[in-house]
Amino acid sequence: MDDENNASVVTGESGEGITAKKQKSPKRKKAAAITASNASEPAPVEMPGAKRKTYSESEKAEKLKLIAKKVAEGKTPLQEVVKSTGISVQTYYQWKRNEKPAAKKNVAPAARKVERVATGGNELAELVQLEAENNRLRSLLAEKLRAENLELRKRLGLN
Repeated sequence: MDDENNASVVTGESGEGITAKKQKSPKRKKAAAITASNASEPAPVEMPGAKRKTYSESEKAEKLKLIAKKVAEGKTPLQEVVKSTGISVQTYYQWKRNEKPAAKKNVAPAARKVERVATGGNELAELVQLEAENNRLRSLLAEKLRAENLELRKRLGLN
């Protein structure tokens, strides 16, 4: 019986042996050529039917404002609002993260320029003044923390 079963698989006499083997589909040449030429950098993953859209800075800002406005109303959760605007949640968080540093960078140089003009550009004097203020604030904070720590120790009976 063992000989008959083996013979059917090899010779293909019964239908069971033929269906057990699966044929492999041929590899796509285009993907192989791309990976061979760009071995150092990964190829971007493209979903069939989905085309990547590039938004301008004004469009990004507009969509972020719209999302913030709808979320502030409190009727719908953030994920639903983001999806309704046509972007993914991950894209929303990336845009939000990239928007804040850009806004800070634009404001800070103008403020510094005004300070330099007002003080006559004496940066060394400003630096010394800022260091003195920094040390003063550190000592105030240390005092407050010591007092708070002492009060907590008294309450807990650790002294």
